Amino acid sequence: MKKYVAESFGTFWLVLGGCGSAVLAAAFPNVGIGLLGVSLAFGVTVLTMAYAIGHISGCHLNPAVSVGLWMGGRFPANQLLPYIVSQVIGAIVAGGVLYLIASGKAGFDVAAGFASNGYGEHSPGGYSLLSALVTEVVMTMMFLLIILGSTDARAPAGLAPIAIGLGLTLIHLISIPVTNTSVNPARSLGVAVYVGDWALAQLWLFWVAPIIGAVLGALVYRFIGSPDE
Repeated sequence: MKKYVAESFGTFWLVLGGCGSAVLAAAFPNVGIGLLGVSLAFGVTVLTMAYAIGHISGCHLNPAVSVGLWMGGRFPANQLLPYIVSQVIGAIVAGGVLYLIASGKAGFDVAAGFASNGYGEHSPGGYSLLSALVTEVVMTMMFLLIILGSTDARAPAGLAPIAIGLGLTLIHLISIPVTNTSVNPARSLGVAVYVGDWALAQLWLFWVAPIIGAVLGALVYRFIGSPDE
């Protein structure tokens, strides 16, 4: 149970920190943090939680990561569903807290996006469904390669959180213009439920693509990471 609670709190922090930076600080007059700041915020949430709860739950914070770790032989199947449920709960609670904060400003309109992920007319850069699909699959695949490689017993000890946090930062720097960056179904769901409408209609992609990418990443690492030729 402590593992599941830790995953909920960790995912809560990821969504509140990452999406919160996008909603509250990205375009704040004169001192907005911009896309670079939002990208760093997502990376730092994972970095800080990896050190805070990594020794408790493994700090997945992401259903796609849990699936990828299972496919990579690093996570038991019987804990997969409880982990995903815990992550979703943490993400939705974080979305609610962010909504309470953001709605305190005059003129707030959740229909503007609320850091939701989207494609087509709801992509920040107007990218198509195919572009969004490829982006989310490839970015999540590379994320799993980073996670599996940096946590391998042969990798330098204690540095995995830094590699994973910087990896997620880079992923956001690349893909925010395309989809607002998901690579995490719980993160997408956590804000989409408050937007409703188009955000929920397009949510399927941000579950399907990251999970496909995570499986591919796990399969690739099982091949290249094997000590056997």
